[in-house]
Amino acid sequence: MAKKQKKQQAGGTPATVALAAAGVGFTVHAYEHDPASPSYGEEAAEALGVSPDRVFKTLVADVDGELTVAVVPVAGQLDLKALASAVGGKRAAMADPAAAERTTGYVRGGISPLGQRKRLRTVLDASASGHETICVSAGRRGLEVELTPADLAALTSAVLAPIGRG
Repeated sequence: MAKKQKKQQAGGTPATVALAAAGVGFTVHAYEHDPASPSYGEEAAEALGVSPDRVFKTLVADVDGELTVAVVPVAGQLDLKALASAVGGKRAAMADPAAAERTTGYVRGGISPLGQRKRLRTVLDASASGHETICVSAGRRGLEVELTPADLAALTSAVLAPIGRG
């Protein structure tokens, strides 16, 4: 067991370990995180020189009492009604940050849709399919992973739906 922990530390975050184990192609991008930055996602897009519509933020919402992951472009916002509708729910609200951190195993600003402690229902904004690759958090602030939207959807069993609004 100690070997596995050592490998995780040397190999990265639970998200990058999950990607490596799945055998899909991905690229890790690291940048210097500024704690004073008002937006983790916009900071990532700027630091990486990537259009904000290709960098996706991972948000955790409560849909009818069930935590649900929404992955939307940092250039826009999450449409909570559309998220609820995408999973057959009636009402959605942003989850309590402490509950989101405890359930995913990641800290706010570093929540990845991949390698979560407890696998949550996931919805990926449909705009992702318009890009060859997208970037999502790799599980810590200052670390992004780039992969195809199809691989992200497959690995998270995500539903694709128009849940973002510009």
